[in-house]
Amino acid sequence: MPVWKIHGDGRNVAPDQVVKPEERLNWPATLAIGAQHIIAMFGATFLVPIITGFPVSTTLLFSGIGTLLFLVITRNRLPSYLGSSFAFLAPITAINAGQALETPGQITQALVGVVVVGVLLAAIGFLVQAVGVGWVDRLMPPVVAGSIVALIGFNLAPAAWNNFTLQPELASVTLIAVVLFSVLFRGFLGRISIFLGVIVGYIVAIFTGQVQFEGVEEAAWIGLPDFHLAGVTDPGAWAFVPMFLPIVLVLIAENVGHVRGVATMTNDPSINKHTGRALIADGVATTLAGGFGGSATTTYGENIGVMAATRVYSTAAYWVAGIAAILLAFSPKIGVIFNTIPPGVLGGVTTALYGLIGVIGIKIWVDNRVDFSRPVNQYTVAVSFVIAVGGYAMSWGQFQLGAIVLGTVAALLIYHLGNAIARWRRSGADDGGPIPAVGPLGGDPE
Repeated sequence: MPVWKIHGDGRNVAPDQVVKPEERLNWPATLAIGAQHIIAMFGATFLVPIITGFPVSTTLLFSGIGTLLFLVITRNRLPSYLGSSFAFLAPITAINAGQALETPGQITQALVGVVVVGVLLAAIGFLVQAVGVGWVDRLMPPVVAGSIVALIGFNLAPAAWNNFTLQPELASVTLIAVVLFSVLFRGFLGRISIFLGVIVGYIVAIFTGQVQFEGVEEAAWIGLPDFHLAGVTDPGAWAFVPMFLPIVLVLIAENVGHVRGVATMTNDPSINKHTGRALIADGVATTLAGGFGGSATTTYGENIGVMAATRVYSTAAYWVAGIAAILLAFSPKIGVIFNTIPPGVLGGVTTALYGLIGVIGIKIWVDNRVDFSRPVNQYTVAVSFVIAVGGYAMSWGQFQLGAIVLGTVAALLIYHLGNAIARWRRSGADDGGPIPAVGPLGGDPE
């Protein structure tokens, strides 16, 4: 078990200080902060298996195990919780025509894609650890990175609508609750508005008789999670793998952003040197989860919110959260209760959630002041978005390329080839870099 230095008196954090990753408060305070991290991750982490049809308990188990692995691989210097990744929703549900997976066979097929992404992410992590992260920035400049993140969220819009229409009144109540919580409350409660919205929707569903509790009473309080092995020997499973590949780019962006965020908030640039290790750790955790039936993992922004609110970046709190998630995973009754959440609640919350994924991509553009007066940037986004929202697809027999793959490829090709041609022709259509804080937005060269 790692050893942490006690910060100050172990109880208080001065206004101008933070508790660094290698420090901790006293154990009662650390346990309390760990509990906050559990609450912060829980809402999003349990939603992914509910939406995809993966076992909830198994997802919680590998979420906890993945978090502990992450801490070990990053040498206990990078605080992070590895929760379920929403980037995988589109390709997983595409296996069942946009709906949650319904059979063990579909689950084992989807797990192959998860494993492949995990292996690729770990391999990229080793490369980044060896040569640095600069090549990632060149491959995915802000306009491309933002497009890829956003198109994944917008591609999921039809799935949200399908659930919404099943119970529109309940979905509307849930969606309104999510929005209201986000604007009514400050700090931590505001950051878990999605989780609170689900609770409100679920309570309304209970009082209106829209929740089916069959099987809850019979489920045991303690038991093993439901494991599934990735169907690596199933030829049909490999036909779905191309849909999963663009997700590697999203996970890279999420991990790199997480590392840089923690380095900035702790005023410790040396944390950035762990970027490669973070990618390796997330790749290993995702591979392990995919191998045995859990949802893929990623670093969680929800937990960064907890750190920012408490100014406690101690990895000790994440050991508490990871161990607690593992313990929760061994309660089948909890998994069955999660499965009683009606489709209307899911439709309402995913309407907001999928849109927020798109907003994250747009925020990348805003933060990096992308110049949308340049045609290359305009068409990089325009084409990839229409492909994603329209659900474009191409297939050759069993081999399929879905909208996420096609949109990602379009964004990369239009940006890099378009820039090369525009600069060769000196047409002024290329990406000229960030727009100035004050001044013209660009245009034709003089």
